[in-house]
Amino acid sequence: MKDTFNREINYLRVSVTDRCDLRCIYCMKEKMEFLPKSQILSVEEINRICSVFINLGIKKIRITGGEPLVRKGVPILLNYLGKKINNSNLEELTLTTNGTQLYKYAEMIKKNGIKRINVSLDSLDSKKYMKITRGGNLEQVLDGINIAKKIGLKIKINTVALKNINEDEFEDMVLWCKKMSFDLTFIEIMPMGMENETRIEQYYPLTKVRLQLEKKWQLEYIKYNSGGPARYSIIKGTKQKIGFITPLTNNFCDTCNRVRLTCTGRIYSCLGQNKYIDLRQALKKDKNNKALKKLILESILIKPEGHNFEITNYNKYTPNLKRTMNVTGG
Repeated sequence: MKDTFNREINYLRVSVTDRCDLRCIYCMKEKMEFLPKSQILSVEEINRICSVFINLGIKKIRITGGEPLVRKGVPILLNYLGKKINNSNLEELTLTTNGTQLYKYAEMIKKNGIKRINVSLDSLDSKKYMKITRGGNLEQVLDGINIAKKIGLKIKINTVALKNINEDEFEDMVLWCKKMSFDLTFIEIMPMGMENETRIEQYYPLTKVRLQLEKKWQLEYIKYNSGGPARYSIIKGTKQKIGFITPLTNNFCDTCNRVRLTCTGRIYSCLGQNKYIDLRQALKKDKNNKALKKLILESILIKPEGHNFEITNYNKYTPNLKRTMNVTGG
């Protein structure tokens, strides 16, 4: 599949739930009202949509949320999709998690063909982690990460840069990832939703993160691509890769190869735009998947050239996306 800007679309990110067992300050409200279960796609419906996407050329699927591992049917879905790896166009199945449930589900994840996972981790300080996540248990997450590492899952750590919160920890995060042999990606805050704190108060540009790190290490750009939006460097003289996802300071839309399926059946061809294609009616009426295929191809053709993420200046923030990250999927 190619969009109107000749970008090949071969990567699907699937949000299986809007629910999460954490309440991270840059993602959602402290007191969340989650969607009623009647609005959430069934595991079978998600698998059906994924199958059509795969037949149309999707090579990589990432399972996201909310927190995907809090949904009871996820093991069934991973089993469905895992069987398609190398038996169809699907070459890779991955998962992004906050790590809270890894101690229970790491074995299940690996059993279903997943070789690498992303773990969101914004602090190695238990008190600070509790503040960022509004109550999260860092030790439980670290235990789960250690179990996943021990059984052979490849792990990449995702760290959101937060102004006046974790900006003193970036070097420590690099050192820890280096010690654990984990790749690391820093992410700029994404201006989605306006929940409790304005995003401008949290925004810390990754240009500053890189400058901080370059005071200690020499970073060299590399051509490595994990299939997502991160642009990678390596610490000279080591194998430590550090990625930077910069939706605000360095737009990465020119190489975008992905679309997103929400847990409610909407396709967003751009995380930073409001346009979507709704698949719910087609799922109910379409027995041979012709309507689903048509709508999916339509979603590719309306994919914009770039996103609308913007922080207009350092004093005022203009919200342009009311939906929160947990609904769309990271």
